[in-house]
Amino acid sequence: MEELKSHSSKWIKTRGAGYENFYWQDGYGAFSVNPSEVDTVIYYISNQHEHHRKKSSFQDEYRGILKKYNVEIDERYVWD
Repeated sequence: MEELKSHSSKWIKTRGAGYENFYWQDGYGAFSVNPSEVDTVIYYISNQHEHHRKKSSFQDEYRGILKKYNVEIDERYVWD
């Protein structure tokens, strides 16, 4: 993950002045997807901008996903 973040950070900074201060957060989350839900995930990604206009924050959405699937977390270790 460290190598992926490093290489992608360097790449995005070549995309223009608006990205010169880009950086990844320290942590990351990984999720698996049921193969029968791949089309749903593709649709979600394609419509992220619209979707995120309706959500109050990334943190609230993330908490909702974790709650839906009964994943317990200690938020002291989740947010930067």
